[in-house]
This record gives sequence, structure tokens and C-alpha cells, in this order.
Amino acid sequence: MRVLFLRAVAVLACVMLAAGPALSAARIKDVASLQAGRDNQLIGYGLVVGLQGTGDSMRSSPFTEQSMRAMLQNLGISMVGTQTRAKNIAAVLVTANLPPFASPGSRIDVTVGSLGDAASLRGGTLVMTSLSGADGQIYAVAQGSIVVTGVSASGDAASVQQGVTTAGRVPNGAIIERELPSRFKDAADLVLQLRNPDFSTAVGMADAINRYAAAQYGGPIAESRDSQSVYIAKPKMADLARLMADIENLVVETDVPARVVINERTGTIVIGQDVRISPVAVSYGTLTVQVNEMPQVVQPEPFSKGVTAVQPNTDILVQQEGGNVAMIDGSSLRSLVSGLNSIGVKPDGIISILQSIKTAGALQAELVLQ
Repeated sequence: MRVLFLRAVAVLACVMLAAGPALSAARIKDVASLQAGRDNQLIGYGLVVGLQGTGDSMRSSPFTEQSMRAMLQNLGISMVGTQTRAKNIAAVLVTANLPPFASPGSRIDVTVGSLGDAASLRGGTLVMTSLSGADGQIYAVAQGSIVVTGVSASGDAASVQQGVTTAGRVPNGAIIERELPSRFKDAADLVLQLRNPDFSTAVGMADAINRYAAAQYGGPIAESRDSQSVYIAKPKMADLARLMADIENLVVETDVPARVVINERTGTIVIGQDVRISPVAVSYGTLTVQVNEMPQVVQPEPFSKGVTAVQPNTDILVQQEGGNVAMIDGSSLRSLVSGLNSIGVKPDGIISILQSIKTAGALQAELVLQ
């Protein structure tokens, strides 16, 4: 039996926010970050040893053998004129994020990913690997046991795998050896960057900081330059760390533009609180085609020279559903979702309806497709 469904099956995740004012209160530290306090990405190339026969094959991954020879050479072991068929070693790329204001001696997590044809990194140990930044300088050194969440097992006739077994993490596996050249205390001013750029939020943040500065220092110190950046001038005789600690705990009113985010692969729909739809009439219908294959075996007459044959038998059923016309007037998020649910369509249908409403100019929001 073969069934073709033209109507996709998906899971609807519609985030409904309670109806209320568009603005919401949040601390500055939750909506903005310090420009001088950004992370820096590190990368390195290393070897993982101790695998149970799930490492790289030397023939398919020649760089693994070259790296192993170089490592042993540095340890005083000569490999000249010898060949190896070890399967317990794998070449990996090691990545990490260097947090802001990190000092030498502190530890960070690292992520390890296989470069060759290794089947699994479970049970492996990362050998000392230097991690460099974009400037080519070494900022950290990583080493330690790898934690792999994926599981794989195979036999002669079947295999099963859950998760990824060729990537893992080393918690606190890297030690910082060099600090970033930036000096927070020597900065003349501060720059706060909004995680979700918005002019209303940026202006409100500058106003909140200036109200605090007027009471504390006797004058304004903040200025919103654009929708993402707020510049703060350092007052005289002010401690920059204490100033930042006071500012990041100030409460501001945040605002974001109205958006509808759609992921067509998973059928996920996320509708923001400020999304509005002008009055429209919507009709939606689905077409289902069901094809049943029921072959019949035909036997020849007794004592005849015929042969047994299979006669095809196909049954096709076409069904048309829906077609009702519904009025949708999304003056609020709750009424919008209620109007869409009243049509009685699946998530893929709601996605098509929202795209059509946007084309008609009735969706007063930004439509984001993922």
C-alpha cells in the first residue's frame, strides 16, 4: 500500500504572549553588551589518542600519520623507515571562545571535531594543543579527556547511531596563557551594543543612564548614536568598573519590531506580540490523494500450458477538504491566533496563509523565513 499525502505533517509551535503594552522592562546587562567585552574565537589542530579502534585510517588520512610522526619526533622517538596501522588516533580541530577580560591561568571549555574518517571520539584524550587567535598569537593550550554525547553500535546485519560521535567537548580543557591586549581601566569611554538593535530601546537606554548620571555626577554622560550603539563618556574621578556595575543594573523599557518567524522545514511558527493583521477573508482547502496497490495473483486453468501471473490492481482516491471562508481581524495576538485556528488547518497551511496575507499587504509585521 502506497499513500501519497500532498498535505505535509508538521508540528506547530506558536508562542502566544499575553496581550498588554508593547514595552517590557529589562536590565541593561540583559539587552546590551560592552563593546570592549566581546568574546574572541580561538582555533587549533591536535590529535586525539586512546580510541578503541575507531580512529583515522592512515591510508585515508595521511595528515594524521604525519602529525603522529611529528609528535613522536618531538618526544625523542624516531619513526624513520617505519609504517604504522594504528586505529586509536584521530586528527581533530579544536575551537574555543576566549571570554573578555580573561586572565592567564583561568580555564575555558573547548570543542573538538574530527577531521579524518574516525568513526567515534568516545573515550579519547586530546593531546596538548595550542589555540591561536586571528592574529596568529597563541592564547590558550588545551588538553584533556573528551566528553562525547553520541552513541553508535553496529553488528554484521544492523547498526544504530544516536547523536554525533565524531565531535565532543573538553570541559575546562584549555588553560589561558596570554591575556588580551585591551585595558578596560584605561578606556576613555564605554560603548554599549544592543543585542536587538532598535532606536526606541537605544534612546530609552541613554535616557535611563542620563537620569542616573544627573543624580550621581550632576550631568548627562550617555548618547545614543544609532539603533545599536550607546556611547558613555567617563566622568572625572569615576571608577570605570564601578560605573559599569551601576549602569548595567539600570532598568529600561525595551521594544522590538513586529515579526513573524517561520521555519518551513520543521513547521515552526513564532508570532510576536505586536503583530497585527488587517481585516481579510481567507479560504483554504487541502487535496489528499491516496493510492492503493492491491495486485492479484492469476492462476492458469488446470492441465493448461499457462503460467501463474500477477495482475496489477490500483485504486486511487481523491479527497478535497476545507474551502470554508473565514474572516481574520488580528487586532491583538490572541484574536489573530484564534482566527487562524478557526479555519482548522495544519501548520503548513497556516504558513501558506501568512505568506499570502503578507503578499496581500494585510500583515503588519516583518515576515522572516528560515
